[in-house]
Amino acid sequence: MSLIENLQWRYATKKMDPTKAVPQEKVEQILEAIRLTASSSGLQPYEVLVITNKAIREKIKAIAWDQTQIVDSSHLLVFAAWDTYTADRINQSFDMTEKIRNFKSEAGDIYRQKLLSGYTSRDAETNYTHAAKQAYIGLGTALIAAAYEQVDSTPMEGFDPVALDEILNLKEKGLRSVVLLPLGYRKADEDWLINLKKVRRPKENFITWIE
Repeated sequence: MSLIENLQWRYATKKMDPTKAVPQEKVEQILEAIRLTASSSGLQPYEVLVITNKAIREKIKAIAWDQTQIVDSSHLLVFAAWDTYTADRINQSFDMTEKIRNFKSEAGDIYRQKLLSGYTSRDAETNYTHAAKQAYIGLGTALIAAAYEQVDSTPMEGFDPVALDEILNLKEKGLRSVVLLPLGYRKADEDWLINLKKVRRPKENFITWIE
């Protein structure tokens, strides 16, 4: 199947089959796609937690509108953004870049200082909002990667983030939960959405060419 055919195939799966597990190699491919995705200034200001523990997922389900995909999927991804930008976090990112590329530049130093000055002077909520937007870029990549691997997924914002942060001890790690993504396989005979046509705005009402 082509990429577009795979995207036509995917939908926000409403009922997953708890007896079917996503192979580890497919999960690794999806995670690597997220790791390789774009982020502002290359900072990657979020982390992905992969939860397979059933007891923890039952706790999450209870604070997420009892959405069954959380426990019926084989893997639950939690995208958690930095709670703020700090000098240490920014410097670690730039130091890693210099180490991997094996060189430093005046332009790089100037840009580092620009981010240090601009980001660390902002309030934490503004910084978290910016970091959370980067996590959504990763979510988009994950959805495409999962479709490519013929793995079902359901992006979820319907949960209590404060409660989830407590369950996963995210505050201690300087993180805040943003969005969930269960990975699994559809249970075709119990999913009301599976046979409904995909609905998207027509191209003429969605895409504008400016020439």
